[in-house]
Amino acid sequence: MFYPDDAPEKDPRMAIVTAIDPGTDGRRRLALKNPATLEPIGEITLATRDDVNRAIARARSAQPAWAARSIKERVAIVKKALDVLIARKEDVIATVRAETGKPRPEAIAIEVLPSLDFINFWSSRAEKDLSDQWQGLHGYIRPMKKLLMTYKPMGVVGVITPWNGPFALSMNPTVQALIAGNAVIVKPSEVTPNSGAWAVKILHEAGVPEDVVQCVIGDGEAGGALVDGDVDKISFTGSVGTGRKIARACSERFLPCTLELGGKDAMIVCEDADVDRAAIGAVFLSMFNSGQVCLGVERIYAVESVADEFIAKVTEHAKAVRYGSGDDVDMGPLFWDRQLAIVERHVEDAKAKGARVLVGGEADRAKGNYYKPTVVVDVTHDMDLMREETFGPVVAIMRVKNEDEAIERANDSKYGLSASVWTKSEAKLISVARRLNAGSVVHNDAAVIYGVPEAPFGGVKDSGLGKVNGLTGLRGYTNATPILVDRWHLKKEDIWYPYGERTLKALEGVIKYAFGTPLRKFMS
Repeated sequence: MFYPDDAPEKDPRMAIVTAIDPGTDGRRRLALKNPATLEPIGEITLATRDDVNRAIARARSAQPAWAARSIKERVAIVKKALDVLIARKEDVIATVRAETGKPRPEAIAIEVLPSLDFINFWSSRAEKDLSDQWQGLHGYIRPMKKLLMTYKPMGVVGVITPWNGPFALSMNPTVQALIAGNAVIVKPSEVTPNSGAWAVKILHEAGVPEDVVQCVIGDGEAGGALVDGDVDKISFTGSVGTGRKIARACSERFLPCTLELGGKDAMIVCEDADVDRAAIGAVFLSMFNSGQVCLGVERIYAVESVADEFIAKVTEHAKAVRYGSGDDVDMGPLFWDRQLAIVERHVEDAKAKGARVLVGGEADRAKGNYYKPTVVVDVTHDMDLMREETFGPVVAIMRVKNEDEAIERANDSKYGLSASVWTKSEAKLISVARRLNAGSVVHNDAAVIYGVPEAPFGGVKDSGLGKVNGLTGLRGYTNATPILVDRWHLKKEDIWYPYGERTLKALEGVIKYAFGTPLRKFMS
């Protein structure tokens, strides 16, 4: 798993994940703490490379029988996970909250509700989207051939998931890969291992065979073993640094992979924006999940004509955000002490380079692994806060002369995951969106695009490779195989050997009549 470059928390008492003495079997172990309270929540024993390889071997043996079931049969089993998850909802929420400290509304809204929707959506669409399909052909080929598209399972898929959305980000790709006929091995983050493991437990309870979907609990060693192992695809959600390593490893073997990586998503507040909505949206979308959302708002460009009003209202809303543990708060802790160090460094760098902090701007370790809700203005692009992924509860606002400058600034980033445009005009939204170099654009909202499974989701530049969700994402867990069917069963084609006058006549005839006359309009 990715470890930020920053040094671990200097005070070991603040560490969320700590190495402890090996067990009697010599295996490495980690102790975990609740980041909201710093209370111990248990220990995990880490899988070795041999453990991972054995899991892959079991998956390889079990996959053919799973793939031999009809799509309808696989869907019927996976869809039972809806009722299992509803019955197990409180167990999942309790585990997620213990490992992340999320407020209960976020545990439901980010983890449980989207997972139910993903299971239901893919189960409802799969039979149509993955069944064999006859596809029309064009032009002069049409009278002679017809095309059947089939979607074959890839085999064994490795799913490596992060700590910021540990349950939903494990459930969504796993369900897609299973329905497509693959066996799946999930490797959740060692920071939130039990939250990720719940996705597999629920699918087992729904009836998916144990070797068809498995969970391996481990750190970077287990993740590396999965990437290096006998798998047919890797689905990874996490940091750019780890994504690069996975891409290099996969390229050596021509192994397909999808990489959903970091973001530095821009929010553009246009001169005709609903400033009230934009202000409260800026605070929520920068701070929900404690700001630890790859699609969260990380930098804001407010057009000068509305900037003063917008900043005043953002400041007001940010001051009202309640943070801490328990049920009467809006925002929880940073989930990992190492992430807290990054947020601190970015804000301090901004302050040193002339930015002003209007709200917050410091950690609160007396409560736990917290960074206070923060608003920073007068930011510039030479600050880490506007260049690197902060992944914390910080609203960073930059004034711009007009929307053209906002677009230029938004595109001035090595990231390109998503962006948002805040305007009352749909025409302006579309015009601005077409000029943004981002994987997706959202109108008067942000982050929600991952929760729209119809939409192919993925970034450009350093934000990733490939698409998750949408028809592209679902079929990405298959090998799309075209079968070209002969219509007439002729003994030979006109262009087969031996070449002669008949061959040339046939070819010249196609050129003359198919493309040299008005008939060409029927050739496409």
